[in-house]
Amino acid sequence: MAQQGHLEIRNVAKQFQVAGALLPVLDNVNVSVAAGEFVTIVGASGCGKSTLLRLVAGLDRDYGGTIDYDGDGIDGPSLDRGLVFQEPRLFPWLSVAQNVALGLLNADMDTAAKRRSVAEHIDLVGLSGFENAFPHQLSGGMAQRAAIARGLVNRPGLLLLDEPFGALDALTRARLQAELQRIWSHERITMVLVTHDVDEAVYLGDRVVVMAPRPGRIAETFEVGLAHPRDRSDAVLLRTRNAVLAALEATTGPDGPWSSKPQTRPAAISIPPQQAAA
Repeated sequence: MAQQGHLEIRNVAKQFQVAGALLPVLDNVNVSVAAGEFVTIVGASGCGKSTLLRLVAGLDRDYGGTIDYDGDGIDGPSLDRGLVFQEPRLFPWLSVAQNVALGLLNADMDTAAKRRSVAEHIDLVGLSGFENAFPHQLSGGMAQRAAIARGLVNRPGLLLLDEPFGALDALTRARLQAELQRIWSHERITMVLVTHDVDEAVYLGDRVVVMAPRPGRIAETFEVGLAHPRDRSDAVLLRTRNAVLAALEATTGPDGPWSSKPQTRPAAISIPPQQAAA
């Protein structure tokens, strides 16, 4: 029997209907994620990263190929698979503890066990003391911590993260990346994180999967080969980052967002002295 948290994506294809025509979004996607592994997926906007995550979450069942979790086909959402979005999506009228407890709404646990689990996971994400705070009283980083706690509170075998730090400032993002690394080391559950941030992908992932766009497909996969916790300045991370950037540039061309080609500055505009003094 497969170990809890094993994900197998085989020959997955997905199409959307746009203006009466079929638009291929994913084509022949194959990814295998071992139980307890942390895999990051990076690629250009529109390459189907988030769409793939929705399929794994069971939010969309209209696709070709197979997606198996622990040997069984995915046919809808499940408590075995948690999901964290880019926005915290907390209910503004509920406290932190009440928002986290929503992750246990359908769990087979008594009230006391649910209360203990909520408290444990609030502590795990560093929000002890803010259990009764409401979302408007939290910073962006604190709200995202609450969302991660909600995704983990049911102890899923697989946690899916869709650009969870994309809307945060650089300093908060770096802190939460380190926190997520610590949480993963503590929980040892399977994690799949989608991101545009190459440094984030390399820092967190055991493997980095690079996707090419139109239609979305796997271009290359990189083994990071470095134990956690990690030092961002480690030479292994820097070499892997450069290799991932080169692979991304190959998927988008020399004028793409990851191009190493020097950016052309606009020509300086000469202003006559009399206009400059006006």
